[in-house]
Parts: sequence; C-alpha cells; structure tokens
Amino acid sequence: MLTHQALGVRIDNRAVMARNYQGRSVTSRALDLIGAFDVKHPTLTLTELAARCNMPLATAHRLAGELEAWHALDRDKNNRYQIGTRLWEIGLLAPVPSRLREIALPFMQDLYEKCKENIHFAVSHGRDALYIAKLTGHSAVDIISREGSRLPLHSTGVGKVLLAFSAKEAVDTYCAHPLTRCTKHTIVEPGRLRRELALTRHRGYALTNEEMTLGSCSIAVPVFDANEVAVASLGIVVHSVMKNLDKFLPQLKVEAAKIAAKMIKARCDPYPGFLHDVPMSLEKEG
Repeated sequence: MLTHQALGVRIDNRAVMARNYQGRSVTSRALDLIGAFDVKHPTLTLTELAARCNMPLATAHRLAGELEAWHALDRDKNNRYQIGTRLWEIGLLAPVPSRLREIALPFMQDLYEKCKENIHFAVSHGRDALYIAKLTGHSAVDIISREGSRLPLHSTGVGKVLLAFSAKEAVDTYCAHPLTRCTKHTIVEPGRLRRELALTRHRGYALTNEEMTLGSCSIAVPVFDANEVAVASLGIVVHSVMKNLDKFLPQLKVEAAKIAAKMIKARCDPYPGFLHDVPMSLEKEG
C-alpha cells in the first residue's frame, strides 16, 4: 500500500510532467520519442520510451501507436520498439549525406582495394565529424565509428582536417568550449590544438595517434568544393603499430581529388550516379 508521502511524490511527478508538456505540440512530443533511440539504446520498451522522454505513459502509448502505424517505429518479437523502415527510407533522401555518399563510395572502394584498411568519409556537423560513409575489411583494426555516427572533430583524423580548414572564427568558437578527452592521448589543451591545426593546414593533411581509440591511428585529407572550401574529408584508420602513415598519403590525395572533381561536376544533380527517368512500366504501376 502506498504511503501518503509516496503518493504525494507520485502526484508531484505527474504534475511536473503535465507542466513540462503544456503548450508543446504533438509533433514535438512524437519527435522526442524518435529521438530517444541511439546507439546504446537501439530498442526500447514502452516504459523505457516514456521514461527517457519524461512523458506520461498513456501519452507515449498513444503516440508510439501512431508512429508504428506509419512505420516510423516498429516492434520486434520481444515487443520492444525500434526505428522503423520508413524513417530509414526517408533518411536516404537527406540531400547532403546521401548525395556525397553516392559520389564518394566508388573512390573509397578504389582506395580500400589498395590499402585494405578502414576508409572514412565525413562532413562537419556542429562540433562533430558526421560519418556518412565507411568501408572496412576482415584485417582492419576495430574502431567505434559507423555510418551515421558522430565523433568529436578534434580527436579524429577526418574531423581534425575539417576543423583545420575551417574559418578562424569557427576554430576560435570550437576552442572556447571544453575539449572532450576520449583517451589519454587526446589533445584537450586549446593552445596545443591550435598549433596542431596550424600544422595540419600547412602540410595539407591531419594525423591522429590513439586520440579517439587506443590501438588505432589515422591520416585524413580535405575534399574541396569549387570555391576551395573543405566540405568533406577522406581518411584511413589503421593499427597504431603502423607508424608510417605517410605511405597512404599519395593515394589518399588522388582519391580525394577525384571525389572533389565529381562533386563539382554533379553539383546540380541531386542524385548523381542514378538514372532519373523512371521506366514507363513502373510509372503505370504507380
């Protein structure tokens, strides 16, 4: 039996939830549910969903049901919710990641065939490097990155080169905030990071040595657009025992230049590499 004190706490919690959701739209609440999922929480029960969103269980149940009917959420055999296939389909239409990924992948495959190591292609997103394409193999070192993941700019090769070729104002803003220490080798002193970025910009490529994960190091180069702005980066991650990263540089630069040329050529094409005329048979079926 609940004591008066425990009952009071429960009533207070409900009152807090009610206040938090007053004036919020249904859309924002639904987006909260979708945003509750991440790499560490790929599946969630209804109770877990409600708790992570600080949402009344009844509200979470109603909204989750609507999202499931639209296939924004699905449920597995254990009745746990997960991101639905329709969100994946729509996500592929996102212009920057999908477009650049389709352009970069063939050249990344050429690079992988030559080195058999982890190949990354990333863009800058806030304070993070957003990985929009990745290739790996059986003998490549295990790393934590994956397509769609974000890692700090200052601790990754692809991120460090993007930061180095950013405007001075962007670097100043980045260094004004605390720098996350991912390993004991991560550069977290603003002055030291500025010197590292200046060196990266001078030589035209970035190096990391166990700054994101122990046991791996990387080399990365910028990918420029028609205005010589670094809009993406291409990198290789290897075992840290391989100290001679410079041997990858010539081919890395060659493939980055090819990606840049293809990007410039296809700048007005939202879906480069695809046939844009739908076959008449499919049009009739639609």
